[in-house]
Amino acid sequence: MSSDLVTERFFETLVSGDRTTARRIIEEQRTLGVAPQSLVTDLYWPTYEMIERLRRDDQVTTLGYHLATRLLRVVVDQTAARLIQRVETPPRGRSVFACCGPDEGCELGAQMAVDLLESHGFRVRFAGGGVPTDEIQSLVQNDQPDVLLMFSSAPGDLPVIRGLIDTLHEVGACPNTQIVVGAGVFNRADGLAEEIGADLWASDPIELVQMLLEEPETRATEDQRTVGRKRRLPKAA
Repeated sequence: MSSDLVTERFFETLVSGDRTTARRIIEEQRTLGVAPQSLVTDLYWPTYEMIERLRRDDQVTTLGYHLATRLLRVVVDQTAARLIQRVETPPRGRSVFACCGPDEGCELGAQMAVDLLESHGFRVRFAGGGVPTDEIQSLVQNDQPDVLLMFSSAPGDLPVIRGLIDTLHEVGACPNTQIVVGAGVFNRADGLAEEIGADLWASDPIELVQMLLEEPETRATEDQRTVGRKRRLPKAA
């Protein structure tokens, strides 16, 4: 069965709230040799994006959306326990503090991202959504994480994210912390991550992992802003 057909079948199962069949689909994929990371990147994430897109377009009922997101979170949680760090990948040792928007969709998308980061050896703390900005700022300034990640954000979260980034840049208390954003509204508005002053951005969890592995020291300067899936070169001198 093609990946698109599996995703469609999985989506229909989630929207109907059929927990037994959802688990059966996952078990079928494991029997076929699909690795836990591939379940996240090739099944859960595309299904999640489909659910969110249909919600934005008012093509799924509130009930269907709630059934789908709650059940998807169950299988994401179960798969996270199987995301064992690969033997050939040494511990990265880099610390990530992650947060997101307050709604269920944002938390679900961000959770997949932090699960993959942890499986690649990053030391992750995930606060979810609804955390006051001043508390996030205080933690970042006090703990100096290598990465501040704000992933899978909704349009309504932008003023808060922009204000937090502006404040962190103004006070200059954590110059070695990368500010990373991704997914959500950043996928639908080209140049937005650069505009608000983020250092890195990625469109999905696996791209996020790749970016943080490939760009371990990238931070915004006057001459070079955001890099990510669409890289922006430094201005000419």
